Amino acid sequence: MKVLVTGAAGFIGSTLSHALLDRGEEVTGIDNLNDYYDVRLKEARLERLRARAGFVFHKLDIVERKPMGELFAAGKFDAVMHLAAQAGVRYSIENPSAYIDANIVGFLHVLEGCRHSRVGHLVFASSSSVYGANTRLPFSEHDNVDHPVSLYAATKKANELMAHSYASLYGLPCTGLRFFTVYGPWGRPDMALFKFTEGILAGRAIPVFNRGEMVRDFTYVDDIVEGVVRVIAQPAAPAPGWSGEQPDPATSYAPWRMFNIGNNQPVKLMRYIEVLEQCLGRKAQLELLPMQPGDVPATSADTGELEKAVGYRPQTPVEIGIRRFTDWYRTYYRIAR
Repeated sequence: MKVLVTGAAGFIGSTLSHALLDRGEEVTGIDNLNDYYDVRLKEARLERLRARAGFVFHKLDIVERKPMGELFAAGKFDAVMHLAAQAGVRYSIENPSAYIDANIVGFLHVLEGCRHSRVGHLVFASSSSVYGANTRLPFSEHDNVDHPVSLYAATKKANELMAHSYASLYGLPCTGLRFFTVYGPWGRPDMALFKFTEGILAGRAIPVFNRGEMVRDFTYVDDIVEGVVRVIAQPAAPAPGWSGEQPDPATSYAPWRMFNIGNNQPVKLMRYIEVLEQCLGRKAQLELLPMQPGDVPATSADTGELEKAVGYRPQTPVEIGIRRFTDWYRTYYRIAR
């Protein structure tokens, strides 16, 4: 199978690309290598991929319509895993235009490429952020998600709707995956685990929002990737018995569906920090802060539908996942124990 991975120099994209290559798939990766965070980390991820047979890389921005059209016309991809996006809830408050460009305009170019080149399955990254003001836990794909609390979340919800329109109009099989707080080796520096590790090792206070009263469905990256690989291999199909009288938000009469992909075992933030302290052998200095705009106090994924569909079942507790991250961090940044 020939798979296009957008955002291939990113955290999830690079890890997924390795997993696909391990399975013998051909992988074409694209990324614009922007400076939202340290480009050297993106280049290091990419260097490991470029050393592998079966991987081809193009430096390309999904916002560029003509080059994207040319990529799809030449590529003849069997499947697309769309991960390229402007990430981050808080940054969307500071720089909203970046989210419209990458997450709306860029996604349109992906949809158009898939449509015109007859891609067999488009899988795309949504986010747990779409649940917004919802408070009933665990979050279910069958619940309404019309109350986002950040522009980032709104763009991800828009992606879900855009994909549905293409599934309906053109029969393009589309599966959206709502990711829940992914962490692990080669992770993003703007994520909590990376920031906490950096701060603790430097002896600085780490910012803890909502004064630590947070719960997250922290999901280890290898568990995420296993689920994604399984989803890619099973294109979306119309849901039998779907009714417009009682429309299910997670499925459709068109070949379109939404899945949560998370750990299904939410962890209190203070426990997460405690495990990190144990792995680093150092105590954290906590700067307890109020809730940030656009954030939510708790996330928890109901992953029953994904388990039924592809057998997805996360295996990695935070005690193991955080240890693997800190081991990678010390090695990558050459920090002695």
